[in-house]
Amino acid sequence: MSTAVSSVANGAGYDVEAVRRDFPILERTLAGGLPLVYLDSANTSQKPRQVVDAIEQHYLQHNANVARAMHQLGAEASEAFELGRTKVADFIGAPRREEVVFTKNASEALNLVARVLGDAGPGHEHGVGEGDEVVITEMEHHSNIVPWQQLTERTGATLRWFGVTDEGRLDLDDLESLVTERTKVVSLTWVSNMLGTINPVERVVARAHEVGALVVVDASQAVPQIPVDVAALGADLVVFTGHKMVGPTGIGVLWGRYDLLASLPPFLGGGEMIETVTMAGSTFAAPPHRFEAGTPPIAQAVGLGAAVDYLSSLGMENVAAHEQAITAYALQRLQEVDGLTVVGPTEAVQRGGAISFTLDDVHPHDVAQLLDSRGVAVRAGHHCAKPAHQRFGVQSTTRASFYLYTTEAEIDALVDAVRHTQRYFGGR
Repeated sequence: MSTAVSSVANGAGYDVEAVRRDFPILERTLAGGLPLVYLDSANTSQKPRQVVDAIEQHYLQHNANVARAMHQLGAEASEAFELGRTKVADFIGAPRREEVVFTKNASEALNLVARVLGDAGPGHEHGVGEGDEVVITEMEHHSNIVPWQQLTERTGATLRWFGVTDEGRLDLDDLESLVTERTKVVSLTWVSNMLGTINPVERVVARAHEVGALVVVDASQAVPQIPVDVAALGADLVVFTGHKMVGPTGIGVLWGRYDLLASLPPFLGGGEMIETVTMAGSTFAAPPHRFEAGTPPIAQAVGLGAAVDYLSSLGMENVAAHEQAITAYALQRLQEVDGLTVVGPTEAVQRGGAISFTLDDVHPHDVAQLLDSRGVAVRAGHHCAKPAHQRFGVQSTTRASFYLYTTEAEIDALVDAVRHTQRYFGGR
């Protein structure tokens, strides 16, 4: 099987133009012969040919179900699927490969955690029940809000949250009064998908563990951008998704401490998650299979393994440095535009590569449509972060987001398109 390695030589430095050659979609033109300027990577990243080739090869040469077939194809598929798990575990610094659970996305992983903590009940050390508290933040993606709302409504627990400062940073002034002996779970994003803020997770982890609470980290925007070591981070559970880290859609990851996973009930029932089944009852497999009912995302795991190979060949330190540099350049250029307001941190310090902004009195959807007419792909709306928008008094924003293939020329094209939009609507 092929190994997904970038055309950028290891140790030869980060060459963004060489990286871009691995992404055929970035070479295409849009209607009117316009070159594509893709600035929506916080939504989903583009995929290098190495990842696409790995998935194609799996389907064309090794396709079979895993763990159920004794024939050669079944063995090859099982080996490839579990190799994907091993690669992910190594990539994030997991102490054991069995701590990596495959889900269909980060949203499912968060729902899994919220559901099983409620199902565990008050008799479990970390089970959530009446009188307990769950703490989240005001800057969360909806997938890290709604499951906890449902959990607390179902169990009689209370939901509380950290606020956000005017600069778009997590307000930890109330850390000790929010996270108390009543707290069972603290769940927060590592990197905000709307504000771009990189949160001080380690500080929250330290306080939560002081009071015996679990910490769940939504790392969907972190794992693609920065080096991650879950063992060093200290959180108990971490979730992320494949499609934002040059991998395929349809696969996400839940990492958890093995002892914790082994103590929790299953999420879904069905094939492969059982130890034994009788008409009188069932017992359940050890993690990770306890949480992987039914046919898993096999080809997607192969593709995610290839994505991990690709990112590792670039070096996550190099990816993070490029992300910081291109974000700093974008912040500088966008703030040169009169009438444009960045919502979130305005300096590239502890900040990821997503910039949300408003423009004069032009609706964000109109901004995005005018930008698209010039080949610039951005996102407009609330970015599944309505509470964060409400915090800053805006219904929606336009968001440009960058990744390992973004160039300064693309940022310049964005700024030119924004200025064209202003002229079109009679602004500055």
